[in-house]
Amino acid sequence: MIPERPRHHGKNERPTLPWAVRLVVSMVSAVVDNACRPNGTVNRRLIHFLDYQTPPISTTSVSSTDISIDATRNLWIRLYFLSPASLAFDMVCRNFATNLPAIVISVNYRLAPEHRYPSQCHDGFDALNFIDENWATVLPKNADPARCFFAGDSALHTMKMIGLISIQPFFGGEERSQSEMQLVGSGLLVSVPLTDWCWNAYLPLGSNRDHAAANLSGPNADDISGLDFPATMVVVGGFDPLKDWQRRYYEWLLKSGKEARLIEYHNIIHAFYTFPLLPEVSNLKSETYMSQQLSPRKLNLIHLPILCWIFSFIFICVFSSWVNMLFGT
Repeated sequence: MIPERPRHHGKNERPTLPWAVRLVVSMVSAVVDNACRPNGTVNRRLIHFLDYQTPPISTTSVSSTDISIDATRNLWIRLYFLSPASLAFDMVCRNFATNLPAIVISVNYRLAPEHRYPSQCHDGFDALNFIDENWATVLPKNADPARCFFAGDSALHTMKMIGLISIQPFFGGEERSQSEMQLVGSGLLVSVPLTDWCWNAYLPLGSNRDHAAANLSGPNADDISGLDFPATMVVVGGFDPLKDWQRRYYEWLLKSGKEARLIEYHNIIHAFYTFPLLPEVSNLKSETYMSQQLSPRKLNLIHLPILCWIFSFIFICVFSSWVNMLFGT
C-alpha cells in the first residue's frame, strides 16, 4: 500500500467546526492550560469539576456494568452490551456499542503524573488478563474470543486479536515535526507546550521524548518485523498537530511488513470523536465497521480501552460532557 501524500495546513488555517464545538474547545483549552502546572503536577480538582462521572446505566439499546479487578489500584472495567465513568467515555462507548455488532470494554487505569509509565500499560495488560481468565463469567455467551479488535495499545493471551484501531494515537519525539510547527494557536486543543508537558508528566524520570513509549518508530523503536502484529487502521486528523507522528507510525508498520490502512479526515482536530456534532464521527463508525476488511475474519468483538495514551486523562473526559450539558447533543 502506497501512503497518501501528506496534506499540510498553513499556520493561519483553522478547521471548519460548528460554533458549539468551537466554544467548548476554547473553554476546555483554557481549563487544561490552567490545570497543567509548570512543576509537572495537575490540578485534579479543576479537572474533576468538568469530568462528570456516570454510573453504569441500562437502556433499551445498551446495558453496562462495572467489574472490579484490583481495588488497591482502583482498576476496573466497564462492560457495554448490544469507559470508565467519564461522561465523554461513556457516550463514546455507548455510541460504538449501539452502532456496531460489538461488545465494548473500557478500562479505568491509573493516571499520570501521579503514576508514570509503565503503570498504565500494566493496568491495561492486567485488565486483559482478567477478561481472558474470566471470559465465560464476565462476558455474554455470544462473545467470541477468536474475534477481537482493539482501539488502543494492548496484548492478549488465548484471546485472538485480529485488528488494531489506532484513533489519533498520541506519539511524539525530540524532533519537531512539520505539523507541530505549522498547526499552532487556539482552537486545536493540542499544542507543542502542552504535549511536552504531558510527556514530561508521563515518561520515566530522566527520559526524553525519544523514549520508545513516545517515539514508537524512532531511534529506540522495537523491531516488530518478526511479530504476529495485527492488521491496523490508523486514524489521522488534518488539524491535529500530532498527525505527522501518526503518519510515521503508519509508514513504520508498512516498512515492518505489517498490514495497515490510513484514514485521514482533513477538517478535524484531536479527539474529534467525542463531539457528536461532527459528521466525521459517523464516518468513523462506518470505517470502524468496515475495518474488518483488513482481515478475512469478521468483526464480532471490539475492545475500546484507549489503554496507554496520556492525552486521555486531560482531554477526552471533558469534551463531550460540556457539549451535551450545554447544548443537549
